[in-house]
Amino acid sequence: MELLTTIWAAIREETRQFFQLKKTERLWHIPVLASLCMGLPLLIGYALGRMDYGILSCIGGLVILYMPATALEHRMLTLLLCAFGFIISFAIGAVFSFNPILSATVLGLFAFGINWIVNYFALPPPRNFFFIMIASMASCMPFDWTTLPTKIGLIALGTIFACIFALFYSLYAVRKFQQAVPPTPTRPNNDAIHVESFIIGVFISSSLLIGHFFKLDNPYWIPISCLAVMQGLNVAHVGRRSFHRILGTFLGMGLTWILLILDLSPLQICFTILILQFIIEMLVVRHYALAVFFITPLTFFLAEIGAGFDIDIDRLIGARLLDIVIGSLIGVFGGWMLHNKQLQRIARWKVYMGRRKGHS
Repeated sequence: MELLTTIWAAIREETRQFFQLKKTERLWHIPVLASLCMGLPLLIGYALGRMDYGILSCIGGLVILYMPATALEHRMLTLLLCAFGFIISFAIGAVFSFNPILSATVLGLFAFGINWIVNYFALPPPRNFFFIMIASMASCMPFDWTTLPTKIGLIALGTIFACIFALFYSLYAVRKFQQAVPPTPTRPNNDAIHVESFIIGVFISSSLLIGHFFKLDNPYWIPISCLAVMQGLNVAHVGRRSFHRILGTFLGMGLTWILLILDLSPLQICFTILILQFIIEMLVVRHYALAVFFITPLTFFLAEIGAGFDIDIDRLIGARLLDIVIGSLIGVFGGWMLHNKQLQRIARWKVYMGRRKGHS
């Protein structure tokens, strides 16, 4: 009886949290800024008749999400370093995309390295997510040496647009709003970072290998979903995040299907992406599942429309659902390992003993 009462209380609490919109102090300026940083490159690409170029540039514009609410010098330095990270992420993913096994291995090593750097310098959310996402997407693009410099340049161009927007906005914001003092990063436990980075690297690499093994179209959806779930704060949060992502994706695919059967023109798609980005940035800090509902069509457009508008809607939606469910389930297991205290103690002990043997 006591067990049933506990289970029922847990279900009630999860249900309450699912239908609750969290409070946030985030200014509405940030969603508008993010929409502009993505929308302007996309509209320029449309005007030039190269939507594929616009898509790559607007992905680079996502760097604006790393702008901290601090002093002008600190926020611009952070953005410039993150912009450089975006360019490196895309370059690493694209350069090794000629071989699936090598690509997955390099992606895992990259995930290990970027997670260590992000933790060491205490980079706030979205932390490592977009760096690994961009590397994953690039690793699954068709390999072509001749177009590689152009693609890297387009990502760089998108980050430049974002930095310019950020500079003008910051000149206004630092005078109107009280800015936080740049945080002083505390030196974290290196062993803990190594263990966490190793687990993330292994699961990101493994999830991409699974996608390649089963010959899934655009298998980068699997590591992206896996990473999104693993970013939970604890085991319970990982499970909740996985449920929210799968549910939000299923419902979001319905919205995607509706948008696709409307047969939107390229210009209408540009404005749809701009509006979706604004809605997502308004919701992502309030309700993850509701944000995923809109993230699904946005990512679908960014990933698929750049390749052309002649697509099989039902096949693509089915494939994306399968990828995201597989990635989310892998992420649940990875998140459990990431937050299991006993496994962390064992791993840290082995790292410590390995160092002692190395010094002896």
